[in-house]
Amino acid sequence: MSINKVSCSDPFELEELLAWLHRRNTVDPSLEAKVRDIIQNVSEGGDEALVDYTARFDCPAFSADMIPVPHERIRGASDGIEAPEKDAICRAMENIYAFHRQQRRTSWFDSGQDGLITGQLHRAIPSAGLYIPGGSSGETPLVSSLLMNAIPAQVAGVERICLVTPPGPNGGINPYTLAAADLLGLREIYAVGGPWAVAGLALGTETIPQVDCIAGPGNIYVTLAKKLVSDRVGIDLLAGPSEIAIVADDTADPDLLAADLLSQAEHDEQACAFLVSASSELLARVETALEEHLRTLPRAETARASLRDWGGLVLVPDTATGFALINRMAPEHLELCLRDPWTWLHQVHNAGAVFLGHSTPEALGDYFAGPNHVLPTSGTARFASGLSVDSFCKRTNFIAASQGYMEQNAETVGRLARLEGLEAHARSALLRSGPKDPEN
Repeated sequence: MSINKVSCSDPFELEELLAWLHRRNTVDPSLEAKVRDIIQNVSEGGDEALVDYTARFDCPAFSADMIPVPHERIRGASDGIEAPEKDAICRAMENIYAFHRQQRRTSWFDSGQDGLITGQLHRAIPSAGLYIPGGSSGETPLVSSLLMNAIPAQVAGVERICLVTPPGPNGGINPYTLAAADLLGLREIYAVGGPWAVAGLALGTETIPQVDCIAGPGNIYVTLAKKLVSDRVGIDLLAGPSEIAIVADDTADPDLLAADLLSQAEHDEQACAFLVSASSELLARVETALEEHLRTLPRAETARASLRDWGGLVLVPDTATGFALINRMAPEHLELCLRDPWTWLHQVHNAGAVFLGHSTPEALGDYFAGPNHVLPTSGTARFASGLSVDSFCKRTNFIAASQGYMEQNAETVGRLARLEGLEAHARSALLRSGPKDPEN
């Protein structure tokens, strides 16, 4: 099979590998221009523009009255799906709620200095718009994305949560998406997708409300739309194609490693899947296992393209060198398939999420374990974090000073202000230091 084989035994080879991976992040400038035009059209045309784009790309007979999904279609929708699927969704919800409740913060204040109180207010963003992809013609709904985006917003206390998701060719929303929304208690869904849906949430239309924050995954057009409206609303992050890196030693099972690599490669032809090991024998066995899996994988064509263009079997001289590479890559998902993964966890500085041990596949995090699967990609884990309750909150600092405190500290404040040439700042402090003196 076709997959890149790389040896990283010296710094030069490492830099070559990183430069190659960086090319994956290149975006055609013409795409951004197209998305900018779409946003402008929605700004000017409102619902009419949404209907035009939706009829052109999703549902030929679409009309404005089909944009809002009736509440009666959502309420009770969970009763219309099979019991095993409903149970699976409910169990995943329990885990995701439990994990995100640990992230809640409270407002606080500190009165440690005589005459001064400082603190911080933690409040939820008033409204959030969630973009939920519809999958292939609405036939492969991303229910997990709905859970992972809605639950932290709910735990944060967001009052109004609006969902946008593309309709199928008949104008309907997948029953599993409706069922998940019903189980979550969400009632506001709009049957529009694509960058025009993001524009609708950011700008507001006759039907879709303007929101304060937009979260949720999507294709390159959706991602560019979020980027272009980020000066108007908050966004979660600009996620690129999915990626996984695995650090493995000779205790790992080649068949499991191949399955884990393919779990990301099947997503998208631009997905990145890398196995890093000091065992050349293990890498060779994984290559053979990949081919065996691909023979029966439904999305084999997509996975083959991903592995051919952006996949790699990377031989390193030792595991420590492997971690040096991983921290430069800053992968979205990182599996540690090692003899004792916990002893290596402290070596991980840059990764969206870490999966420890031979029995912890990345897929467990995608669907069920509880931590959020919306994670930084394309090396941004060097400075960014995954979606969380904090993504739907804002913080406001506050200060309260007594007259005595100002009398003691006004001169220092004034001195600092005058260092910066800001006399009005200095006077506003010094006038509170005692009897008013026009000269100060």
